[in-house]
Amino acid sequence: MSAALSEILAQRLIGIIRMKRYHHAVEIAESLARGGLTVLEYTMSGEGALDCVAQVHAKFGDRVCVGAGTVLDADSAEAAIAVGAQFLVTPAVVPDVIEVGRRCSVPVICGALTPTEVLAATCAGADLVKIFPARLGGPAYIRDLLGPFPQMKFVATGGISAENARAYLDAGAVAVAVGGNLVSEQAVNEGRWAAIEANARDCVEAVK
Repeated sequence: MSAALSEILAQRLIGIIRMKRYHHAVEIAESLARGGLTVLEYTMSGEGALDCVAQVHAKFGDRVCVGAGTVLDADSAEAAIAVGAQFLVTPAVVPDVIEVGRRCSVPVICGALTPTEVLAATCAGADLVKIFPARLGGPAYIRDLLGPFPQMKFVATGGISAENARAYLDAGAVAVAVGGNLVSEQAVNEGRWAAIEANARDCVEAVK
């Protein structure tokens, strides 16, 4: 098992940073790390995401486990790994990304929702399966999926907050991923680092 995968399973919490145009990458990571959150996913849907991954990896090294999210194709996966991404996340089942991850020994968290997609992700070699958007079925849906798929390791994503994170873990998810309830673009633009740190601390406490 890779160090990144071990860290994700130990922390049980991934912080998602999603912005239209990235800036203040290091300040965001510092704020989250001060709050105790050290597994961070920068989504590639925003401009400058690869630069963010590179900056955070260069600044923090092994102190922060940084990954790339919303990875949609093999080229993007390879580019993310080249700048230091320690894990990859897809929003859907993308076998090409999983193949790149396996070839480069980088874990892939593959997005899925239905039982068919869960099975497809696992058969393709995903290390973890991201149930997205988890809010559609809530914690009960995670529990239901574990009936036919007891061996699966699910990461609940979409609508997760400090208030409901524990419920998803109690339902059987191995980890949760928090995005908009953790880091908002407005908070970053206004430099509200203390607020971001507080959000991180609340989420970390919730999954203990």
